[in-house]
Amino acid sequence: MAIRNLDAVFQPRSIVVIGPDRIGSTALDLFFRNVARGGFKGTATLAGVPAPTGWTGAVVPSFAAFEGTADLAVVLSGAEDAPAVIEELGARGMKAALFLSRGYVEWPFATTRQVLAAARRLGVRLIGPGSLGVMSPHVGLDLSLAGRPAKKGELALISRSAAVVNSTLSWAEANGVGFSAVVSLGQKVDVDIGDLLDHFCADYRTRAVLVHLESIWSPSKFLSAARACARTKPVIVIRSGGSRDDSMVGNTHSSRLATTDWVYDAAFRRAGLVRVDSIDELFHAAETVIRVKPAPCRKVATIANGRSLATIAIDNLAANGGALADFSPETTAALAPLVRTGREATNPVTLADDADAETFGKAIEAVVTDPAVEAVMVLHAPSAFVDATEVARRVAALAQIQTRKVGRRRPVLASFLDLTEDTDAILHAAGVPCHPTPEEAVRSFGHLVRYVAAQERLTTIPEPLPTKFLPEPATAKAIVAEALAEGREWLSPVAVRDLLAAYDIPVLPTVLAVDGRAAAEAARPWLRENQRVVLKIASREIAFKSDVDGVVLGLESEEDVADTACEMLARIRGRFPDKTIDGVIVMPMVEKRFGLELLAGIADDFVFGPVVVFGRGGTAVEVVGDRALDLVPIDMNLAHSLIAETRISKLMAGYRNRPPVDEYAVALTLCKLSRLASDIPEIRELDLNPIVADHEGVIVLDARVRIEPIGTRVGKIGHPRLAIRPYPKEWERETKLKDGRAVLMRPIRPEDESLYPDFFKEVTPEDLRLRFFAPIKDFT
Repeated sequence: MAIRNLDAVFQPRSIVVIGPDRIGSTALDLFFRNVARGGFKGTATLAGVPAPTGWTGAVVPSFAAFEGTADLAVVLSGAEDAPAVIEELGARGMKAALFLSRGYVEWPFATTRQVLAAARRLGVRLIGPGSLGVMSPHVGLDLSLAGRPAKKGELALISRSAAVVNSTLSWAEANGVGFSAVVSLGQKVDVDIGDLLDHFCADYRTRAVLVHLESIWSPSKFLSAARACARTKPVIVIRSGGSRDDSMVGNTHSSRLATTDWVYDAAFRRAGLVRVDSIDELFHAAETVIRVKPAPCRKVATIANGRSLATIAIDNLAANGGALADFSPETTAALAPLVRTGREATNPVTLADDADAETFGKAIEAVVTDPAVEAVMVLHAPSAFVDATEVARRVAALAQIQTRKVGRRRPVLASFLDLTEDTDAILHAAGVPCHPTPEEAVRSFGHLVRYVAAQERLTTIPEPLPTKFLPEPATAKAIVAEALAEGREWLSPVAVRDLLAAYDIPVLPTVLAVDGRAAAEAARPWLRENQRVVLKIASREIAFKSDVDGVVLGLESEEDVADTACEMLARIRGRFPDKTIDGVIVMPMVEKRFGLELLAGIADDFVFGPVVVFGRGGTAVEVVGDRALDLVPIDMNLAHSLIAETRISKLMAGYRNRPPVDEYAVALTLCKLSRLASDIPEIRELDLNPIVADHEGVIVLDARVRIEPIGTRVGKIGHPRLAIRPYPKEWERETKLKDGRAVLMRPIRPEDESLYPDFFKEVTPEDLRLRFFAPIKDFT
């Protein structure tokens, strides 16, 4: 139901509190104190709940005795009463219900299903059960069991955990941070994180959203809402529960590398969210995003009254996505009289230990005019000869000038190692994030950098795939259908070869031989061309060939091939008599001087569906753990980003006499895998390991594919497990115009942007007026 009736949760004009009370007298007293402290101005009624001292609202003995309706019901009763309560709320036309609890609770499955069905039928939105409550400070609403109040502000907090809510409120009270809303979701029977992100995306009072979660059960809705919200305001997320995730499960390297938390991380990144790993980091990120308007800020000017202080900061800068700006000659000349004696006027700017407020001010004024500078970081160490509050006032005044500036602004961040309440208050009032250590200041800066980078990823136009890439999904589907009809879970080596060829993925010629004689005959053409040969064991029941010594390289004669094949088959059949051995795989040996072994594959996540995995290849991929992954589908931009996240990308760039790998070919292979996963939902696991890549391109040396029949899901179009719907090729149509010309009608793609200028040149002014409801002269 998305945002339907959520205004009744955050801006109700009337509420009714429904008993009987199941939260206890202590919790009930706290609830009433919070309601009174919030100062709710609407109508409030107690139904079946004893009135506290000083209560001025209406009181009735039961909900049945309550005449009329209300926007929001706060339900204190338990699961056994919930179905009847929802039916009665719906009958009265009420819009929302909050099931309050002093701790996390879960209803029985049957009750949950019954309540949700009734709520959807009646249009009643549910928060909880197991919710600590809802707070909306701007309207004086505090319907919670929180231990701290929430002052008015610009942060929205969404959390499943009552402990996280209470901890965040305690930090906010100590740091003067306010909220537009606070929601404790509990079990999330109805209203979930996706619904709330949609709501806060359109909420003008909310400048940033903090999200705590453990799991997602509506991935498509979550990603759609998160992406839309992140386009307009920062969304900072922390996920707990990673230690309880299943790890290294699956039958391929790709599946074992695509652990649950890595997939969540990929989903957050794809949606443009900023992920943090600790409560402490969540607080720092929150303080930064509400005080600094995000803008491109990777290039930093660092100003410090101490060289070591500046060095500590810049030592952490690169790891947080930043870099030192290169000053112009004009900036260097302006800084020369200010820097410590004997130091050059370069970045970082090292002032004297006893630099006063005026010196700091002149240094800031010099660097903020430099075109190369995108942000300023001020680091101040205590000195017995300088009043730190005066330095803070000067920094605050210059930061406010940047905030009010029209056009390009340089955000100012600070670290005062002698941070006092007075200094902190001065900087906070000016909107300057201030931290007690340089490391924390750099991490704070890193949150801005990551958010801006996420925005750039969301808006970058992807590079189109080459027009010569013409996959053959019908061929691939036939290969998979035949294997499933035979009851196979793993495709045969020959079927794998043909499947990859249908998507133009370069793969070595592969021949399946049942015995040594057949292996020698298969190897003969390559041996005649003086190519050496590789033998691999062929068995759908042996996951990793190298684990059973099932790979032999460098065979140079037919006799060697025949003898090796016979020995391998006898040895492995003797060692694993219960496994089916199909024979041996014969292929030519690839010998590339500058080749790098890479891994590419498809894994299937329980929540988000297929993911593309990339990393360093070979037999030790799980030990090395150098991998990156992303949700299907991906485009060329995402493929290049995937490659850049791995350590092997540094070797791919080339070094010494080694030429760089053809990264375009690698990225294109990842996109082809993504398309294969989108088109063939029966593919559950796929490994290309190794792929040998060099300056000439890529070629797959070994591949494995596991398949399963797919079920159907009501209302799901296309792939039943994709969290992100791919380009709807099924909407493409060929049609004829009135003049007989044949044209292709298809949905717009992001990469079509370059075609818009030519299109609009051919559109008449009258057509433009009718399209845009106003005269349009130019498009930018």
